[in-house]
Amino acid sequence: MSQGILTGKHVARRTFLKGAGASVALPFLDAMVPAGRNWSLFAPAIDQTRLVCIEECHGLPGCNAWGAERYLYAPEIVGHDFKMVADSALKPLEPYQEYLTVVSNTDVRMAEAAQAAEIGGDHFRSTSVYLTQSHPKQTQGSDLFVGISLDQMHAARFGQDTTLPSLQLCIESVDQAGNCSYNYSCAYTDSLSWARPDEPLPMIRDPRQAFDLIFGAGGTNSERAIRRSTQGSILDWVTGQIAALRSSVSAQDRQRLERYTENIREVERRIQKVESYNNSGQGRDLPEAPPGVPDSFTEHMEQLFDIQVLAFETDMTRVVTFKTGRDNTGRRFPESGSDASFHGASHHGNQPDRIMEWNVIQRFRIGQLPYFLDKLKATMEGDTHLLDKTAIMWGSPMSDGNVHAHRRAPLMFLGKGNGILQGNLHVKAPDGTPMANAMLTLMQSLGHDMESFGDSNGALALKYGPQSPQPATQGL
Repeated sequence: MSQGILTGKHVARRTFLKGAGASVALPFLDAMVPAGRNWSLFAPAIDQTRLVCIEECHGLPGCNAWGAERYLYAPEIVGHDFKMVADSALKPLEPYQEYLTVVSNTDVRMAEAAQAAEIGGDHFRSTSVYLTQSHPKQTQGSDLFVGISLDQMHAARFGQDTTLPSLQLCIESVDQAGNCSYNYSCAYTDSLSWARPDEPLPMIRDPRQAFDLIFGAGGTNSERAIRRSTQGSILDWVTGQIAALRSSVSAQDRQRLERYTENIREVERRIQKVESYNNSGQGRDLPEAPPGVPDSFTEHMEQLFDIQVLAFETDMTRVVTFKTGRDNTGRRFPESGSDASFHGASHHGNQPDRIMEWNVIQRFRIGQLPYFLDKLKATMEGDTHLLDKTAIMWGSPMSDGNVHAHRRAPLMFLGKGNGILQGNLHVKAPDGTPMANAMLTLMQSLGHDMESFGDSNGALALKYGPQSPQPATQGL
């Protein structure tokens, strides 16, 4: 990384190229370092840690007794240099083991029934518990109450100088208005992010809507509609500004701009292709979904991951929450090699062959993550890439979906988060440890001065030094 550009144009970090219904933020460029300024003094301004919180619903096969004995989730080795068995649901992440911190044996007790009337309502409260680690009030009225989610705590403190303090995305429909079952409001089922204990935040399913939020800020709905009707690129509305910028920056910055604009065009192309097909009258696998939502789970995940990377690259936001499904969905994933429905497969009755079919589905779903990791690692910012600057927390408020259990639920972290995560590590918590303990450690490492979170009773170390105890095996 150069220590400043002595010739050419200086570009402000928050530069937007604006056209009708378009507002294109720029990635970090060398030209954004004022001439004569030492890079080491300027680096803290861009070395901001990005936080991604991903919920996987209904747990994993490796979190019941049979699956744990076969290490389908938690590796046998605790500590560094763990090994994944061939059938591990985490096997797709093996190429990124140096960026992977597996946490096992933590409990999400706040998702359990607290009184008789709540028994059976796990599907309808679990999502609201994941990022709050607080027990939701059972109600179908407007008197919602659960807790403030950690993503919103982080956004409130570290996201206020970005255009979007946070971005909430989802894969399946979360528009169940009103009341769900077991006397729970659907807000608990639909919402991962809570700005206040009584204020759930909406989530975006349609990639087009998410793209317009990132690149259409400042435009009116009519302007955006006109732009989309041309089937062109958002970049067509700022072509002159891009050309002027390219002519005044270094060759290295021109290459960055070229890669960045190519990525934008590719994301738009994929969105337009899906919309064109879904508006053609052809049959759909997801007839209830908006035209911008792909029928393919993989394509949908990839499009939303692409948008997250663009949002991070331009510093439009530093906080993303991503809900990848619904507990009781009947969706099937033929791309996985299984044609069983998601919810049906999760209720495997402790039959080994059915547990392994459930494992096939969940391994496929986890297998979407390397695409995101590849994109982050390929996106440079200053001296390193975004995967080094991002902390990704992936987990489930359930452990064994077969019996709706919440003890020994899966949790893992990816990325380095500017050094707060070590990677290549399996942390096994002592029996009875709340998952909130690991989340408390994350928040403290991110710079939050807090002594507790949810039902935490202490912090859980997410790093092991050379002298730290590292037991040889792990099990239930």
